Formats: sequence, C-alpha cells, structure tokens
Amino acid sequence: MTLRLTRLGNVALLLGVLLAATIAGAQHKTGIVVPGEPWRDNRGELIQAHGGGILHLKDTWYWFGEDRTETNDPARRYVACYSSTDLVHWTYRRQVVALAEPEDLGAKWILERPKVFYNRKTHKFVMYVHLDGPGPSPAPGSFGYNVAKVGILTSDTVDGDYKWVRSLRPLDQESRDIGQFIDDDGSAYLIFESRPTKGFFIARLSADYLNVESKVAFIDAPLEGGAIVHYKGLYYALGSHLTGWRPNPNVYATAPSLAGPWSTMRDIAPPETNTYNSQSSMLIKVTGSKMTSVLYVGDRWSPKALWDSRYIWMPLSIDGEHMTLPEPRPWSIDVETGVTHILQP
Repeated sequence: MTLRLTRLGNVALLLGVLLAATIAGAQHKTGIVVPGEPWRDNRGELIQAHGGGILHLKDTWYWFGEDRTETNDPARRYVACYSSTDLVHWTYRRQVVALAEPEDLGAKWILERPKVFYNRKTHKFVMYVHLDGPGPSPAPGSFGYNVAKVGILTSDTVDGDYKWVRSLRPLDQESRDIGQFIDDDGSAYLIFESRPTKGFFIARLSADYLNVESKVAFIDAPLEGGAIVHYKGLYYALGSHLTGWRPNPNVYATAPSLAGPWSTMRDIAPPETNTYNSQSSMLIKVTGSKMTSVLYVGDRWSPKALWDSRYIWMPLSIDGEHMTLPEPRPWSIDVETGVTHILQP
C-alpha cells in the first residue's frame, strides 16, 4: 500500500510539473501571456527588455529595454529591441545600443529605462535613457546615483544602431527614473523623477525631440517608475515609491488634463501585495474595433540575477477615476478588437 501511494504521489508530482511547464510556455503556443513566468522570444531566449518602453508604429509594437544578458561586456551598457504584431509573441531584432562610457561617469556607470520616440517631422528615432554613475568625485558612501541626467541617442531606423548625442538635466533638474508618454494628438512627453524636489515632472519635448522644452506639470509626490495613459477623457499617472529594487504599493492619480489639477494618490492594488511584487514601467493603450484596453507593464526585479528579472503585464480595470490592477493570472488579447480575456483559476 505504501509503495502504491508513493507511486501515485510521484505521478501527481509529474503531472503538476508538466502542467506548470505547459502554462509557462503557453504564450508561444496559444497566444496567452503568463505574468511572472519566463517570457521568451522567437529564438527561445529570455526577453531582455527590463525597465522598458513600447513604441507603436502602424501594426507593429517595438519593445525596448535594458539588456542584462550575463555574457554582455561589463564595460558597456546594452539596450535590446523586439517587435510584435500581437503583444504576445516577440521577435528579437538586435542590440540597438552597446555603449561604452560616453562621459566621465565612473566605472560603475548606469544606463536604465530606455524610451524611444519617433519624430514624424525629422524621421528620426530618439531614445531617452536615465544616465547616472558615481561621477568623477563621488561622495563618501555614494551608491552611484550622483550624476542624475538623461542621455539622448538617435537612429535613422527603429532597430538601427542608436548613436550617442548628448546628456542633460531636463529643466535643469536632477533626473533619475524616466518614463514616456505620447498623447492621442501625437505630442511627446518625458516623465522624470527629481529627488531634491520630492516629486516628478511631466515635460514636453522640443519639436525635434532632442531637448526637454517645457514643464507641463509637477506632481508633488516622491515617486519613480512614472507612467501615464489618456483614457476616456482622463489622464492617469502611475508611479512607484522610492524603495530601490524592492517592490512597494504603487499609486496613481487622475486629472482632466496633463497640466492638472491632479487628484490625490490612490493604491492601484491591495497595499499588502506590493503591486504583486512588481514596479511600474509603462501603460499601453490598445484601441481596437470593439473596445480600448489599457495594459499595466511592470518589472519584477531580481537584483542578484537581473537577466532573469520577470515581467508583470496585466489588463487594467478602469471605472471612472478608479484604476485597478487585478491579481496576475494568464490572459490573452486580440489587438484587432482590443478585447482582453483573463483566464479563471
């Protein structure tokens, strides 16, 4: 009897392992996104697009992010580009950035959160990054975030070789985590967290996108990981508290215009979940023939193995001023209709 029970237990264990493997690979076979599971590209490799941004051109989405591949040259910083027509299956294009230290930033220099804009007037692709490092004379006990700038790179093609242009402090403010927003009228904005001001800025880009032109709003909340979406007449601004790699309860505010007035902050998920162990990176609006959906794009960081940091993407529930991130579970989307479907447990 004991032997039989052991065998049955082994069979159950094997079935459980097979089921988990089936679910983990579902996005490649059935068009299902499985938050928190390994997300692989067309080569079967882990997608390296951490802290990333999405650019939508015609019928294709392009996903840019930090490439943390273990075998990368440690002296350089890398950004990878992927493309998709369904937001589920991603094709690796190439490393569009493989940058040696561009300025006097110190050995442990930092390039994070790449965001790419397409300028329809100049026909240039413009990438903004958070550029940082200890600097030439780091303060005692510094953790390497003394420079607090944005870097700007450009390319003639979406997946081309992005060339270094320059760095700056937008609006003469310190800038760390950055986000991007492209409004329905095509206007382009940079979102950046400024530690000394204890808040974050929404700023309009110049006509050629090579400069930060003017302040649109300052949101008086010390948040990073800023993301914005415009949905049914309201703007929603989402951010993460300042806890480094550790997740926390992300919050959001609403406003009738980018300039405000902005509401008080609300939790996007139950606070005890720490945003389901993730940090905001972007909000994607998918407008289809039947409905418009908004997707939460978040990172579940693994500081000791950044190459294996996972992605938490989920359709958001939005009702008036209330925006809610459901508990992550497998889901699907039809980008033609805009309809999403969350699989029930």
